[in-house]
Amino acid sequence: MKNKTEKRKNDHLEICLREDVQARRVTTGFEEVHFLHNALPEISRKEINLSTTVFNHKFSAPLIVEAITGGTPKAAKVNAAVARAVEELGLGMGVGSQRVALEDPKAEKTFRIAREEAPRAFIIANLGAAQLVRGYGVKEARKAVEMLGADALAIHLNPLQEAIQPEGETSYGGVLDSIEKVVKGLDVPVIVKETGCGIGGAEAKKLEDIGVAAVDVAGAGGTSWAAVEYYRARSRTNETHQRIGEAFWDWGIPTVASLIETRQRVSIPVIASGGVRSGVDVAKALALEANLVGMAYPVLNPAIHGAEEVKKKLKLIIEELRNAMFLVGADSLQRLKKTPIIVTGKMADWLSMRGFEPQIYARRGF
Repeated sequence: MKNKTEKRKNDHLEICLREDVQARRVTTGFEEVHFLHNALPEISRKEINLSTTVFNHKFSAPLIVEAITGGTPKAAKVNAAVARAVEELGLGMGVGSQRVALEDPKAEKTFRIAREEAPRAFIIANLGAAQLVRGYGVKEARKAVEMLGADALAIHLNPLQEAIQPEGETSYGGVLDSIEKVVKGLDVPVIVKETGCGIGGAEAKKLEDIGVAAVDVAGAGGTSWAAVEYYRARSRTNETHQRIGEAFWDWGIPTVASLIETRQRVSIPVIASGGVRSGVDVAKALALEANLVGMAYPVLNPAIHGAEEVKKKLKLIIEELRNAMFLVGADSLQRLKKTPIIVTGKMADWLSMRGFEPQIYARRGF
């Protein structure tokens, strides 16, 4: 008999594969970010250098596969496929919340397989902030890291999802102190990430101030975990939580707004994720000074079919990134961060009203 956490993980995976859980009205904002085409790029496309070093680890391209799953047999297959692909391509990956494995050691293998299949890739362990508030601490965090020989730990923030789940844990009082204790007690970098609702500039600064190594903004506009919980509630004829999921389907800070707010407030590495769907999106995020870019949903279906399909998808994203860099005349990520990029429409209005400066990106090179 599966425990409740394992059952929930399986529900999440099946819903993401079967149902439309993408944002409906809110967008990432990438459609309002525009490169200035360079008709005289003066570089060779084949000589573009995509490599970068973050957390003292060299990535062949600034791309990670975000946390997807863990804790079930199907989840193990997904993690194995992603791990084999990122190992071959020199990228990185995260695993889903390891709470299930801390509750049931038999589930450890569904996470550990990531390191077994990717001995050299950058692997990110994962625990929820809600669990830290409810009693998890350095001991559990260290065990999560050791479980897969992880290079970093991600602490995920998911207050919206917890608020919609009938079994959700919504006691977030003291969450910042709980994160700080883990940061001080671990020997690996601690990344704090949202799960599709974004992180504002003020919250990012608070995280930097307590010693967090990086912020993963995971903004709105991609997969909606309110939508995932809506479908869970519907399958259980739980009308109250179904209606709450529907009401908050598009809740959150758009990815571009979250990225710019965070980048303009902190000096630590920033990972851009949340609705990233192409190599052009990746290029835009990097031009807005993200250090790494993460994606999960585009990789999920390929992962069900194996490592070769994941590799094919990731290689396409990388080639799209390379092409975008060629068309703006950037032969390195350092030069991409200096190329002009224009933020327009609702994104520009949002940022200006919040006191940030979208126009600085357009004036590069003047």
